[in-house]
Amino acid sequence: MQIDPSVTLLRSLRRVAQAIDVRSREIARLTGLTLPQLIVLQAIRTLGEVTTQQISREAAMSAPTVVAVLDKLEAKALIARYRSTKDRRVVHARLTAAGEEALAAAPDLLQPGFMAAFRALPEGERQALAEAVSRVAMLMAPPPVEPVSSATR
Repeated sequence: MQIDPSVTLLRSLRRVAQAIDVRSREIARLTGLTLPQLIVLQAIRTLGEVTTQQISREAAMSAPTVVAVLDKLEAKALIARYRSTKDRRVVHARLTAAGEEALAAAPDLLQPGFMAAFRALPEGERQALAEAVSRVAMLMAPPPVEPVSSATR
């Protein structure tokens, strides 16, 4: 009797979710920061002084979630927010020295050894695996549809 592929997929996704949950708790215990907080800090480091919307896209989080995370990071003095000099409605975020230090001291977000094992796979297998996981993510959480402005109708 052959197992339904959807059952295998569901079990595998559950194992991944459990592994992420365990790793998230380990990281929080070690750093005092949540996984989303570290992801936002990494996004700011990658992008530089940046808007909430840019962080939202880079971190694959909703803008309201990013704002809540930024509030907590600002309270911990890991980021600073300020208004744009060109458009006062735009708020930028940047890492503070403490934010840089927190990122430097943070462990890998994935389980120890994962990246080494992933890099040890043949290039084609790494690419196929990355594409398959990306496809699963798209099936589970399709990207938000951009609103159509009245100007383009």
